[in-house]
Amino acid sequence: MNDTYYWRPAAALWHRDIVRFLRQRNRIFSALVTPLVFWVLLGAGFSPSFRPEGGGKVSYLTYFFPGTLVLIMLFTAIFSTISVIEDRREGFLQGVLVAPVAPGAIVLGKFLGGTTLAVGQAALFCVLAPFAGVTFPLHLLPALAAAFVLVGFSMTGLGFLVAWPMDSTQGFHAIMNVVLMPLWMISGALFPLPVGNSVIGWLGALNPVTYGVAAIRQSLGDQPTADMPALGLSLAVTAGFCAATFAASCLLVARRRKVA
Repeated sequence: MNDTYYWRPAAALWHRDIVRFLRQRNRIFSALVTPLVFWVLLGAGFSPSFRPEGGGKVSYLTYFFPGTLVLIMLFTAIFSTISVIEDRREGFLQGVLVAPVAPGAIVLGKFLGGTTLAVGQAALFCVLAPFAGVTFPLHLLPALAAAFVLVGFSMTGLGFLVAWPMDSTQGFHAIMNVVLMPLWMISGALFPLPVGNSVIGWLGALNPVTYGVAAIRQSLGDQPTADMPALGLSLAVTAGFCAATFAASCLLVARRRKVA
């Protein structure tokens, strides 16, 4: 594949997103501190009444830790893909669309930027793992790294698919509140999903974010339960979701380029 047509533009867009994000410290603060507040407040509130399956003595802070990691990646992906709307408003995106650049390069650059930021901030949050009683089994570190990258990539893909057709950040935040946050909430991040034929159970099984949460949870040493897909299946489904969001994003960009 032509380096000038594909890889160099993707690398340039990736670098631009990293620099842009680091210069906007309010986004760094919001993407990291907001999930931290969720983790502390919800953990403190639900710990006394939390009773995990099997009667184990797992605190809610420990249970909620993987879900908080996914929330950090979701928030970071949202903040990084908002730049799509801003770039369109400022005219930068139109210049990229008419340049001799492959549509996939545009998508790859934005995805890599969002993934890098999401994984970096999630890894930074892992410093608090000892306070949650969470350990990192050495033999599962490769699976954890893979889960981080796949979840970060898929969260960025979700954000990109929502942001690309939008013309305003207000509309983007509205979709986030009614679509993206509920996907996270019924993924097993906040509470164990019910087993059986319940509506929430079926929604959780159909929710691709569920498999990302399960992959991270098991990579941190949790044993799979009846409400949790196995680690291999979770990684495979998340990888498939990454491919689906990337392909759909490339199609959207190609269509937009024809009318640019």
